[in-house]
Amino acid sequence: MIGATPAPGAGRPVIAITTGEPAGIGPEISLRAAWAMRREVNCVLLGDAAFLALTASLLDPDIKVAALSTMALRNGGLPQFGPDRLTVIDVPLVAHVRPGILDRANGRAVLATLDLAVEGIEAGWFEAMVTAPLQKSTINDAGVAFSGHTEYLAEKTATPLVVMMLAGELDQSAVAGGTALRVALATTHLPLRAVADAITFDALGRVLDIVDADLKRKFGVQVPRILVAGLNPHAGENGYLGREEIDTIAPALAAARARGIDARGPYPADTLFQPKYLRDADCVLAMYHDQGLPVLKYATFGRGVNITLGLPLIRTSVDHGTALDLAAQGLGLADCASMEQAIRCALEMVAAQHSPS
Repeated sequence: MIGATPAPGAGRPVIAITTGEPAGIGPEISLRAAWAMRREVNCVLLGDAAFLALTASLLDPDIKVAALSTMALRNGGLPQFGPDRLTVIDVPLVAHVRPGILDRANGRAVLATLDLAVEGIEAGWFEAMVTAPLQKSTINDAGVAFSGHTEYLAEKTATPLVVMMLAGELDQSAVAGGTALRVALATTHLPLRAVADAITFDALGRVLDIVDADLKRKFGVQVPRILVAGLNPHAGENGYLGREEIDTIAPALAAARARGIDARGPYPADTLFQPKYLRDADCVLAMYHDQGLPVLKYATFGRGVNITLGLPLIRTSVDHGTALDLAAQGLGLADCASMEQAIRCALEMVAAQHSPS
């Protein structure tokens, strides 16, 4: 559960948005999405207040921002501003921002927005966090070892294992009636040669436990149905194309079912993503990054959401990167649809956690 009662927001849920790499499209899509949704959610932006105010004025003179220092936030909590302006918690940058050009001097400030979002959820200021894309290299160049949002938030919250899941709405041509496609990953950012060794009976069991628990707790799915892909072509072809399905995956699924988890498979990944199977699935568990995510991104790119399961807080994000090349061309070109979907997903998860079980 999220720890404390969130700050009042005139009936609107309060969600923190970290605005990401300042030289990319993160600030623009954060401002545009937050402003578009301001009447249904109180999006509090975390970033350099002066830079965001300037960006807002160039995007749309109607966008109004109200800046608050982190000291004021910590001393007095979150003010009750109405939907006529966006609250920005000031996390100052060190260097001037040049769109499309990275500057390692700003790396630690980007990381500080994540720290503040976690602090704010723990303090009860925010109910969830939504993250705009950041550039891993900038933070590493600033002298901080950083492999991504997922791993950093796990370490920050002392969570031993987290699971990456992407979700997106399929249209009616994909699945009759339209549905959400959710794809979780048994392994994340690993070289392909390391994947098989990382898929163990215990590790797969822990992943299934997390997926099942968070589908119930954060999505309100009472009895999640999880379809699990095999690792090898044709799910190993009865051992002729690899024995991981026989020796590891099938036993892990059987053990999960004995714990009450509806985990089915392993299925051949090349035929699993069909409407006749997806209709019966609340989530697909892929064995590695490029087994499941190309399918989801092809079907939902620009409308997809990245979700971290297993954390003691709600975190969603966009399904794309910093788009430095697009940012270099100027404001007004970026698509904020994925950011809006990430905010909506966070809202749904907040509502599911607050609803009676």
